[in-house]
Amino acid sequence: MKAKIQKVEALEENHFVCVHWEDGSESRFPCVWLRDNCQCPDCFLHSAKARKLVFEDLDVNIVVKDVTLTDRKKIFITWPDEHTSEYEAEWLKKRCFSKEARAEMRKDLFLPECQYWGSDLQLPELPFEEVLYNDESAYKWLCTLKKVGIVLLTGAPARQGELVKLGQRIGFLRLTFYGPTWQVQDKTDANNVAYTSGKLSFHTDYPVLQHPPGVQFLHCIKQTAAGGESEVVDGFHVANKLKKQNPQAFQILSSTAVDYTDVGVDYCDFAMQCKQRIIDVDDRGQAVRINYNNATRDTVFDVPAEKVRPFYAALKEFDDLLNSTEHKFTYKMKPGDIVTFDNWRLLHGRRSYQSGATVTRHLEGAYADWDVVMSRLRLLRKRLLDRN
Repeated sequence: MKAKIQKVEALEENHFVCVHWEDGSESRFPCVWLRDNCQCPDCFLHSAKARKLVFEDLDVNIVVKDVTLTDRKKIFITWPDEHTSEYEAEWLKKRCFSKEARAEMRKDLFLPECQYWGSDLQLPELPFEEVLYNDESAYKWLCTLKKVGIVLLTGAPARQGELVKLGQRIGFLRLTFYGPTWQVQDKTDANNVAYTSGKLSFHTDYPVLQHPPGVQFLHCIKQTAAGGESEVVDGFHVANKLKKQNPQAFQILSSTAVDYTDVGVDYCDFAMQCKQRIIDVDDRGQAVRINYNNATRDTVFDVPAEKVRPFYAALKEFDDLLNSTEHKFTYKMKPGDIVTFDNWRLLHGRRSYQSGATVTRHLEGAYADWDVVMSRLRLLRKRLLDRN
């Protein structure tokens, strides 16, 4: 049902406008926010959906001169300088400052729902071609990727270049020092531990970048007969376990800046240094990004000597939880499979395999940023809603 207004009034010496809705609820809007978000052509550029009003011209102590209701669908405000603003009921209702309305808006904009899992993961699968050419399938892919953290796309051609199509489907891929895409296979004088046939312990990719890639794609082009199984673990789920099991260890890992380094030549030459906390948390103390790669963790450790051993003890406990059988999920990719996963949430690894005279295992990899993925998700949702 469309939002309809029963009554509107100014409150608290005209610093607030209170909207009484027909459903019996009410919303209080600060006048400074209303003036800041005037939707008239002088204050807002509708072609760009961007504010024109400059902040220097905003009076933070502004009050309304007059507020009236039009057809129960709009409120009309006159300001002290005689500037006028109109606000539609539906627009206001969505931007209500109540706790419930703000939670609903966060849900709508950012899809924060998180489905935790362990070794019991039922790996979500979708056909690659459907994701490329069907909006419903592409939307399902991205929603599941956001909620579960991993989706396997099946039936892609077993050749290089398919990840570029996936990048074009969402917008574009993330370029890094390893190129727009990169080949995971056993290489002589490897410039990355992934380019060997040895075991890869659980890690997130690229914590040496200040803004690590949010999403990773791995396309299986050739698979070895023995070994080479992939392993994944839900880092957020394990971080929650650690916080409950050993709050002090969680506090150390979420507050200690760890040095990372990566130096070499690939797409171009590079000398990267960065400091990251193993567990990044939000203002509620919830894990929002895991930054853990033992291979690129630097020998430099910029902490007082007495804090070193407690850090190692905390990291060891986290690592043990990551590797416990109840938390990790193992699967083996076959040619044509593309695994897509949240690189901020999942840690991934690989079992060792036997190298040979020719390439026995070949994956092509690529990255995307969550900004690009979420943009495409929102656009797909709007397109599907408009069709209905």
